[in-house]
Amino acid sequence: MLDLTRLQTFVIAAETLSFSKTAKQLHLTQPTISHQIKALEQDLGVELFNRNGHSLQLTETGRFLLPWARKLIRQSNEMQDMLAGLDEQIIGQLRIACSTTAGKYILPQLAARFKLNHPGIQVSILACTPEHVIPRLLDGEANLGVVSYEAHVQGLEAQKFFIDYITLIVPADHPWAVRQSIEPTDLTTEPLIIREVSSGTHRVLLEGLARHDIAFDDLNVFIELGNAEAAVETVAAGYGITFVSRLATARALDQHKVVEVPVARLELQRTVYMARRNIGASHRPQAAFWGFIHDAKNEDLLHLAKSL
Repeated sequence: MLDLTRLQTFVIAAETLSFSKTAKQLHLTQPTISHQIKALEQDLGVELFNRNGHSLQLTETGRFLLPWARKLIRQSNEMQDMLAGLDEQIIGQLRIACSTTAGKYILPQLAARFKLNHPGIQVSILACTPEHVIPRLLDGEANLGVVSYEAHVQGLEAQKFFIDYITLIVPADHPWAVRQSIEPTDLTTEPLIIREVSSGTHRVLLEGLARHDIAFDDLNVFIELGNAEAAVETVAAGYGITFVSRLATARALDQHKVVEVPVARLELQRTVYMARRNIGASHRPQAAFWGFIHDAKNEDLLHLAKSL
């Protein structure tokens, strides 16, 4: 039977590739760590590390075991959380995978409010790319996921989280900064800083422009960036214009580094969703947060993007 303590030691040693760093992290002695790893190897009848002097390297078997070890430890923690949470107070771990820029602005504040209501729940927000949110949910690495599309995946369910508004910003000294609005066709003449293809902003922008018979090839794309904050700063430095979530522009607008410019007959918005697995054992922290997000007390956060 596997010893979960030894398995936890193995996971940390595999991540640090150092028995001394593992010992410090676990507040144990280095000989204790070496003994636990050796005992685990004897239990399994395999070698998990190649030991060359003071350096460690995972063996092929060790690399194979690592994701399974993480999963076993996570499931053990969830079982303990479930048993401990059978009393009136909800306790345990809640891991939320978030891929959207807008979510990164609203989710931390929402999680902080939730934590005040449920001090026994340890909340972790996991930043990841859009294509990794669903696999993390299905693998059980995350309990909830925030995405900018409705995921139609077997084993998952989704609910609307909030509406994100996409806006055009230009440098403060740009000629458009003093205009009441511009025409969609005007966008083809200016250097455009665009988000990466996998982003929800990119998708919503191209869908909106297509309604005005403007294709991607018609745009004067200057540079593609994978980060909304970087796009805002690049516009503020005078290198072009961009479309980003309104939530990402607040500070630059307050500092008068950029100006928001309306585009006639082009209103861009997207629905941000929260997803979870709908199969498997009940997870009380997940269920509590799932219901908490639309509590009437949180309407100010969910409408933050619109009110900016």
